[in-house]
Amino acid sequence: MSEYNIPDNVRVHKAVAEGLGLDVASYEIPEKIKKQERYDGPFTNLTIGAFLEKEVAGHPNSDFLVMPDRGLRWSWAEFNDRVNNLAKGLLHIGMVKGQHLGVWARNVPDWLTFLFATAKIGVVLVTMNSAYKSHELAYVLEQSDMDALAVIDAFRDVDYVKTIRELVPESLTQPRGFLESARFPHLKHLLYMGPEKHRGFYSMPELLLLGTHTEDGAVMDALAQTRADDVINMQYTSGTTGFPKGVQLSHRNILNNGYFIGECQKLTRDDRVCLPVPLFHCFGCVLGVMAILTHGATHVMLEEFNPFMVLSAIEKERATAVYGVPTMFIAELDHPAFASFDLTSLRTGIMAGSPCPIETMRRVMTDMHMPEITISYGLTETSPVFTMTTTDDSPEVRVETVGRAMPHADVRVIAPESGRECATGEIGELCCRGYQVMKGYYKLPEATEAAIDDEGFLHSGDLGWVDEAGYYRVSGRIKDMIIRGGENIYPREIEEFLYTLPEVKDVQVVGAPDGKYGELPAAFIILNEDARLTETDVKEACYARMARFKAPKYVLFVDEFPLTTSGKIMKFKMREMVAAMLKSGDLEAAATYAL
Repeated sequence: MSEYNIPDNVRVHKAVAEGLGLDVASYEIPEKIKKQERYDGPFTNLTIGAFLEKEVAGHPNSDFLVMPDRGLRWSWAEFNDRVNNLAKGLLHIGMVKGQHLGVWARNVPDWLTFLFATAKIGVVLVTMNSAYKSHELAYVLEQSDMDALAVIDAFRDVDYVKTIRELVPESLTQPRGFLESARFPHLKHLLYMGPEKHRGFYSMPELLLLGTHTEDGAVMDALAQTRADDVINMQYTSGTTGFPKGVQLSHRNILNNGYFIGECQKLTRDDRVCLPVPLFHCFGCVLGVMAILTHGATHVMLEEFNPFMVLSAIEKERATAVYGVPTMFIAELDHPAFASFDLTSLRTGIMAGSPCPIETMRRVMTDMHMPEITISYGLTETSPVFTMTTTDDSPEVRVETVGRAMPHADVRVIAPESGRECATGEIGELCCRGYQVMKGYYKLPEATEAAIDDEGFLHSGDLGWVDEAGYYRVSGRIKDMIIRGGENIYPREIEEFLYTLPEVKDVQVVGAPDGKYGELPAAFIILNEDARLTETDVKEACYARMARFKAPKYVLFVDEFPLTTSGKIMKFKMREMVAAMLKSGDLEAAATYAL
């Protein structure tokens, strides 16, 4: 018991006590919570913090995190000590269960420290796209009711601290811990994920030092109050209408999903998983971190994707798995130095985000020595994976399908018009019911109601069908989402921003086909009378206030949009027009075009 520093007077959740093998006072999950657990996951009812403690007890000295580009190596025990110190530091400054803490950073080591520290004390981690700019940051700060924000210095062309100063000018004059923002009333704490000192921010060393002055039992006391069904993670994803929505995910959602994802890859404690994908996305923090956690494996992590660094990390650390979207694997295979790297340690991994060409899949399996690479499918609202291939499926199955239903996931193809279940081979909407379905969109009950039907099925918005062997295929999307190299882009968000330009009368954004990224945004713009605006003007406005990948690749100035007889805009016609112009080579040169 002393190994965990749990005071005798602290009552521990029964699942925590049993999982840790502790002989301490414990309590059952309240009956009213049990009734809410409609579709219980079969693997674990432990929380993320309790599961970490269990793994640390089992293999404290094995590698938990390795970052070759930083020369950093933390054992499970070293990492857990850092997590506990940060958790105590957060408690010291007044963070409590249910509050929201955002992390705006690339894949720095302490991204993971914040992930587990917040989980241990019941604070909800709000994951934020590292490519955000002021427009997007302001929206998430406000909509999420964020209580604290942890940041790094900068990412690519975005100075994070400068951006915060512009949005929260009070941070320059008010002492840390006593922030009173006129625009963001919930925001009380700014945290800097590094040693440098910035006025109004707690630095990472300061938070860890505060943790050393807080009793160890405080963390275990907070951990004892967490429940598997508590919301612990909120990720912003584009929905069918409006701006991005905060998807609320619980310990049970992502911990169980991570376990089954790892099972599909046959992960063990001997595996070393190379993660060049962003942690703010489910691909990184669930398919990656939670799969690794539940199998006691090792993270081999990179700060951001670079094909040379990925290949180098695989060779140096003898990685057995690597993740990525198809464009990442293509970049690695096509790197001039590819043949000089020894990748024979590889065995498996995950390719997701968009369809993979068959030849690319074959090259990954042979040239990268990954005969057991897998394909997964899902969405943030389902934690995220509900279908996946296995290590034994053929290359054709891995490129033509998205696999079979995950264990304990009820996957159905439902006719959008009637709501009936479709027959084998019949196209309908892919829907999922099970332990992995989100707790709902934050502060958006109507959107939640629209996404989850009366039977508990989450509607994906994707069209597809299932074959006689139980493999699912995706044939298209009901919604207008653009997927750029695995990154979701919601056209309405770009449209709303372009409407702020005084020259713009109306705008519609659609996806244009692209050989490298799958799709890229194309904007059709109707200008106000006598207004002047160029393609360069539009792109520069987007670059300044939105993530660069969302900026339209193509801008077409038009006189009108194609309409149905009832006056509805036909976006599919615009997509067809863009595709035809690209094929003919006319689009790049087109300055204006009248539909």
